[in-house]
Amino acid sequence: MYGIQTWFIFGLPYYVFAAGYASWAAPRIQQAKMITIPDHFRFHFGEGSGIISALLLVFLTSPAPYILSMGVLIQSMFQIEFGLSLLISTVFSVIYVWNGGFLAVIKTDMIQFLLMFLGFLLLVIFSWIDFGSPAALYQSLPELHRDPLGGNSVQYVLVWFFIAVWTMVDPGFYQRCAAAKSPEIARKGLFISIGFWCLFDFLTVLSGLYAVMAIQTDNALFAFPLLGVKVLPVGILGLFITGIFATIMSTIDSFSLISAITFGRDILWRIQGPKSQTNSIPLVKKGLVIISFIALFLAFAVPSVVRLFYTLGSVLIPGLIFPFLYTLSGQAGILRGSAGKIWILLPVLLSMGWLFLSITINKSLLGIEPFYPGFLLSILLGLYFQKYTLQKK
Repeated sequence: MYGIQTWFIFGLPYYVFAAGYASWAAPRIQQAKMITIPDHFRFHFGEGSGIISALLLVFLTSPAPYILSMGVLIQSMFQIEFGLSLLISTVFSVIYVWNGGFLAVIKTDMIQFLLMFLGFLLLVIFSWIDFGSPAALYQSLPELHRDPLGGNSVQYVLVWFFIAVWTMVDPGFYQRCAAAKSPEIARKGLFISIGFWCLFDFLTVLSGLYAVMAIQTDNALFAFPLLGVKVLPVGILGLFITGIFATIMSTIDSFSLISAITFGRDILWRIQGPKSQTNSIPLVKKGLVIISFIALFLAFAVPSVVRLFYTLGSVLIPGLIFPFLYTLSGQAGILRGSAGKIWILLPVLLSMGWLFLSITINKSLLGIEPFYPGFLLSILLGLYFQKYTLQKK
């Protein structure tokens, strides 16, 4: 467990960038009237860049970390094989998305929202009764769990902060802002969401700190269930466990739908061309099947939730963030065709190569995390293309 560092890497950065998104990006997206981020890249950089960005987003929005979380919990609760638990997690979470699409996600999310908040609120209340107030809890925590860095380097924590920049290229944010009736509705919706995220993060982090004091476990995924077993009455424990699954499933179904739309509509549909322009839904359903297999593969290949987040974010975000922000800022005239594809692809390849070399030598190459080389290259490419474009004018 990471103590209060959890909030500094999974909470604060996302509030900051989501607020920036609401204030700056949301109105521009709503006025642009494009459906998806790959549509945005396609409009500014050409067809090839649209498909490349869609491929990157399929992996960036993969539900794999959440399928892994749910699979580990199911394996522990029912004592079944890990592979079977992952398969059950995937099928159970996406079957209603297959049948009902976006409407099914909305309806189930409303129920899951109530269950997750109620479950963790009850856990905090009963933990407070058993172990004392949050103020007393904080004073009793080990020093490491009160350290914002959690014993890690500043560079490591900063990477997580930069990974939160992916909020700016979150297809879910983009599509919902594009669908809003007005820029003001898009902005208000995001700020309301930030408020609920803050509240839920407060409940989960506080519950985690109580777990640090009350239980011993080598796997942080089991911290909440074990704390629940320790402090909750039987009936309320069942409600809390349901709330945990609701928390995970609400993300799996949303990410699965977004990834399926990206793969089905922005890759398969675009590749097929005019013959399929009337209806992309069958291809989105094919995309749902394909991304489910991709998520299963990633969950098997990297069986660590934190590592999955870190790896995908470190490699993919450098290639997307600056090209997207550049075009969203109203800049025009950057070279279409090869220039756009180079700007998106090269930073990803550099970060990926850096990651593989770091894995090979069992430490960060040159002491630098893989995110930074790709991030720097993206900045340099943007400056070069901007200068080249101005010279041509």
